[in-house]
Amino acid sequence: MSVTTSFNSPSPPATIAAEDPNIRIRVFGHTNLMYWWPVWLMGFLMAGLTYMDGHVMAVVPEGTVAEQKKNIDGAVGPRDVLVVPQGQSLPQQNPNNTEPQPHIRVALSNNYGVIFVATILFVIVVTNITVRGLASLVAIGGLIIVALVLAQLHLWDPILHWLGGLDVRMNAGGYLAFAIPIFVLWTFSMFVYDRYTYLIVTPGQVTIRQDIGDGEVAVDTSSLMLEKRRNDFFRHWLLGFGAGDLHVKTGGAANIDLELNNVLFIGRKVAYIQNKIREKEIAA
Repeated sequence: MSVTTSFNSPSPPATIAAEDPNIRIRVFGHTNLMYWWPVWLMGFLMAGLTYMDGHVMAVVPEGTVAEQKKNIDGAVGPRDVLVVPQGQSLPQQNPNNTEPQPHIRVALSNNYGVIFVATILFVIVVTNITVRGLASLVAIGGLIIVALVLAQLHLWDPILHWLGGLDVRMNAGGYLAFAIPIFVLWTFSMFVYDRYTYLIVTPGQVTIRQDIGDGEVAVDTSSLMLEKRRNDFFRHWLLGFGAGDLHVKTGGAANIDLELNNVLFIGRKVAYIQNKIREKEIAA
């Protein structure tokens, strides 16, 4: 259920000492890009694990045959070799062929690629499909039941084998090609772009900026209404660590209707705002 708080009720008895009127709280909303931190985090992690894996990728012509334990002139002991079809040669590693030996870092296991792709798909689904309140709990329960049924029927191994059969692999540079741009965009959004739309609360007054490029509008808190939307467990708690959506509406001539989505630590901030905007200075 949504939580709506209206501040038309009388102020509490004047038993609290007056506070500094300059004390204020600023509330920012965020774009859904806020929830993409698992993608860049997993990208950096998988790139590091791939690099430490110690394997490299060889690009060979179709029809190349892997031969094991072959004696090579000048080499001590039998070696495993790749034999390309007659009339073909190994492709150059770069246009100038300055580094002819394989050097592109690729992990031996394809688990890293499967995990990374699964992370991207999960974040896309969570940030675009909203499931709030009781429905989110039903969805969680459904996923748990499906997982238990598959385990009871011993189907996880065939499913994972089938997914592994896709052989999803990415070199270390490929992971970084995803992770670095997303990290840069996420950082810019979180600490620059999202901070141009905000709500500032001081005792007795609310200052609102609705859009980038707009000026600030200051209104009295006597008719302010805050509505905390019902939580989406996956988005707000699993990825947002206690984020939430806040609907702000003012009365009077301004009559502002503002949506601040994905507010971090929304429960604590709403409680703090409730206390602050009810306070009135007490004459000494």
